Amino acid sequence: MAQPTPSDWSALAAPSAAALHEIAERTLHALPDPVRARCEGLGIVVEDWPDEEVLAALGIEDPLELTGLYEGTPLTDRSVTDQPTTPDLVRLYRLPILFEWAERGEVTLGEIVAHVLIHEIAHHFGFSDAAIAAIDRWWE
Repeated sequence: MAQPTPSDWSALAAPSAAALHEIAERTLHALPDPVRARCEGLGIVVEDWPDEEVLAALGIEDPLELTGLYEGTPLTDRSVTDQPTTPDLVRLYRLPILFEWAERGEVTLGEIVAHVLIHEIAHHFGFSDAAIAAIDRWWE
């Protein structure tokens, strides 16, 4: 199939949920073995938008402000006697991620998906938003 010309946008489509999921899975598998081992059983789901209940619970009015969410019990809060009732899960929100990608321009989609996924994995490890923000500032 021939590549569309820059003026022929009709043949182009936004990356699908499956494409973002593949990027997230590759990111997860590229993590160092000890980190990846602690993510055993952590599920990844890609949805177009966060639902209204999630936004309300987090006090977020604009759904474009939420690119990902960790659902579960952080490793730091677990006990050997805990019996999980649901699997830990990272939700990635496709449309807010694509919006950020378009807005930032200088980074790849893979970099944004990886950043969001690693942010949510940090919550799985027990990091607070403030601690993650401090690491982000140091890294930049």
